[in-house]
Amino acid sequence: MAAFCRGRHRWKRTNCWHVLTRNLTGKFDYDLVVIGGGSGGLACSKEAAQLGQRVAVLDYVEPSLQGTKWGLGGTCVNVGCIPKKLMHQAALLGTAVKDAHKYGWQLSGPVSHDWSTMADGVQNYVRSLNWGHRVQLNDKKVKYLNMKGSLVDEHTVRALSKAGKETILTAKNVVIATGGRPKFPANVPGAAEHGLTSDDIFWLKKSPGKTLVVGASYVALECAGFLTGIGLDSTVMVRSIALRGFDQQMAGLVTDYMRAYGTRFAWKCVPKRVDKLSSGLLQVTWTDTSSGQEHRDAYDSVLWAVGRAPESKVLGLDKLGVQLNPETGKIVVAADESTSVPNIYAFGDIGEGRPELTPTAIKAGRLLARRLAGHSSELMDYDNVPTTVFTPLEYGCVGLSEQEAERRHGSDGVEVYHAFYKPLEFTVAERDASQCYLKVICERGGAQKILGLHFTGPNAGEVTQGFALAVKCGATYSHLLQTVGIHPTCAEEATKISITKRSGLDATVTGC
Repeated sequence: MAAFCRGRHRWKRTNCWHVLTRNLTGKFDYDLVVIGGGSGGLACSKEAAQLGQRVAVLDYVEPSLQGTKWGLGGTCVNVGCIPKKLMHQAALLGTAVKDAHKYGWQLSGPVSHDWSTMADGVQNYVRSLNWGHRVQLNDKKVKYLNMKGSLVDEHTVRALSKAGKETILTAKNVVIATGGRPKFPANVPGAAEHGLTSDDIFWLKKSPGKTLVVGASYVALECAGFLTGIGLDSTVMVRSIALRGFDQQMAGLVTDYMRAYGTRFAWKCVPKRVDKLSSGLLQVTWTDTSSGQEHRDAYDSVLWAVGRAPESKVLGLDKLGVQLNPETGKIVVAADESTSVPNIYAFGDIGEGRPELTPTAIKAGRLLARRLAGHSSELMDYDNVPTTVFTPLEYGCVGLSEQEAERRHGSDGVEVYHAFYKPLEFTVAERDASQCYLKVICERGGAQKILGLHFTGPNAGEVTQGFALAVKCGATYSHLLQTVGIHPTCAEEATKISITKRSGLDATVTGC
């Protein structure tokens, strides 16, 4: 045995022993090993365990460059959806306080926001979720290992603890659900040294102060929005367009509202360098690409939201021949989440072409677990997945953007019904509703099947979720008109929508 496994490293000998034992007995330590303890990985592992599978899940968080680290649950729980929505709620409450005067509330004294109180509340809640996930794994008999996972072969995973202790696990199937992490720009001196990302902003103990947010993704706009909403000076630096991949008319409404709300925008600008001044402030130098002029200003914080990179480099995929997209670094997956190597599967944000959304990862993970356990053949359907951008004026959508609908069906093959409306809540408060808008994109011919629905306004996620079911079921424009609205709500405007863009008529709602 010693001769068979001779090598300089202990892990090689251990690995050889596991592989040889597996080959001789045909038995594995587990039916399923999941690498990644985010929402998708947890959903997959718990579903598999419920179906009688022997399951282990590996999760380890490398601290951010600024030293931020967190517990079990992945991006959504720790540095994404959950803390983001809670801080967005803090900003909404600030707006509500301003509206309260118009509604008769007598608020004595100045109203101010305390970052540390909000941060403590949010962080304590997130920690409770971390603990809850560990309890659930234990209850469902899933083996949890707080270790880094990498692949040795299609049935073998090497797990490494923070202290360097190694464990080798064998499994019939291995699932990769490691997601991604925020990127820093490679060509901007001082960016990584002095900057923050979404991995850091939610775990700050003190206010970030005057903040420059670089990027115009939904992450960038959501962060800038809640920073403005709690009273901080925030600026968004945009290289090209906002909300790439979303309907661009809706993106314009979102940023117009944000600008009126108090967020500054530096359009067509590219950062060049970040320098730390003796005062502790960060001096950012950038170029206005439209004029070629160079500008600089000082900020307390610089938040980079310029994209995310998949956590695939440390998995050892290249040695096994797992196919990656060379441009994105994501794993190429088939409809059943399989990779180019048998018995290795991947889903969620690390999968090429998959929506980077928590609910899709959760559902895909559960369906994969059922298929691997032999309980189902159902595949994940990635069409008509709804989502919402939690900016100060929320934007919810499901289905195709207007641009994509026209690309697929031609401009003459698409009918767009639209309406500008005023939420009842805005009336007494005398709030501007210029950007409150919805549009329903339909096939022009036949039954006018709904191709996409887009909504900006209060509670956009709640509104869009309901209509998403209808779109998923193949709803048509006539179905929408046959639906009785709930009055007075914002969502009811969709059931009354009748003006087409093609008509050129004023789409402003003027009454019942």
